[in-house]
Amino acid sequence: MSDAHMPVLDQGLVARPPDFSPHEFRASLGMFATGVTVVTARSASGKPVGLTANSFNSVSLNPPLVLWSLAHTAASMATFATGQHYAINVLGADQQALAEQFAARGLDRWAGVDFFDGENGAPILTGAIASFECFNRSQYTEGDHVIFVGEVERCRHRAGSQPLVFHGGQFKRQVL
Repeated sequence: MSDAHMPVLDQGLVARPPDFSPHEFRASLGMFATGVTVVTARSASGKPVGLTANSFNSVSLNPPLVLWSLAHTAASMATFATGQHYAINVLGADQQALAEQFAARGLDRWAGVDFFDGENGAPILTGAIASFECFNRSQYTEGDHVIFVGEVERCRHRAGSQPLVFHGGQFKRQVL
């Protein structure tokens, strides 16, 4: 195979150092509007675990794959890294308080939260506009995060629902 057709990683090439600050990078990323999810699972002891994430994406239709990422420093990393199943709950426009609750530190994230157990035990949030019950198929360490790829075993949605959106560091409740 000629060098022109080899993947960049196989050619030993590396990226140039960034010419921007971490703050500028975060602000630039914030210009990409995303949906808001709460990723949930059960710890080895059966305790529900959850966190707000906007790093959710589809990967493949066949097989049905999705991805999301989690910082290495997250308190819930051990649960997600070793667990077999998790659920991704897509939040609706009326669920901003829930997104904030699952993003907060130092409080019981599950206080007052209505949910039911999915087929493999991962909590499904009542009122979520969509949910994806996933088998923890693979994980990739990249930079300061781990990318989780889930194979979707079950999904559901509420047609016609408005999503909660995150853009420019703020929640938005209406999609134009």
